[in-house]
Amino acid sequence: MLSVSNLTKSFPSPEGAPVKVVDVAEFLLGAGEQLALRGESGSGKTTFLNLVAGILAADSGNVMIDGVEMTALREAGRDRLRAEKLGYIFQTFNLLQGFTVLENVLLGMSFGPRGADRAHAREMLGRVGLGHRLNHYPRQLSTGQQQRVAVARALVNHPRLVLADEPTGNLDRRNAREALALIREVCREQGAALLLVSHDEEVLGGFELRRDFAEVNRPALEATR
Repeated sequence: MLSVSNLTKSFPSPEGAPVKVVDVAEFLLGAGEQLALRGESGSGKTTFLNLVAGILAADSGNVMIDGVEMTALREAGRDRLRAEKLGYIFQTFNLLQGFTVLENVLLGMSFGPRGADRAHAREMLGRVGLGHRLNHYPRQLSTGQQQRVAVARALVNHPRLVLADEPTGNLDRRNAREALALIREVCREQGAALLLVSHDEEVLGGFELRRDFAEVNRPALEATR
């Protein structure tokens, strides 16, 4: 499902010299697998997810998603591939405050292969327990409810791969457990692979497949020495 090889990304330091943030020789995730990557703040894990998603362009290397090489595509092609095959759950939710709950999910659908299917969007929002909040705005929701909107938006297009960046980082423990269980359950139902990154040991402990990002990313490993 996901194959990464020799992937690198650098950013300029304040002095202008390049600082390598991601240097991953190999990373594999099979179809339907659910893997948690442990990584501290500043370890490059968010940058890694953004490279996998094609939000950032890599300096070098390859990202293959469901048989399609993301890194060989131009920006428009990466956008299409992301809409067709990826779901991304951001730590900060990234909901549009001027749009209702339903409109946020419909907007996410409009870029996918199904188009903006109102009935399916309503069904997915009902699935995450927000069928009664369709016409509310994000500011009218609790933090846990906003996260459920973000989950619905990420999963509504039936992605083949779901990326989750500290998806419970802004939630209290009860809401965090509920959100994580929901993400994993819907991914299993849809047969989607899940790649989650977190520094939270309670979150990580629920996964059968776990890896330390420092084992994957050379700059993160060097920082621990």
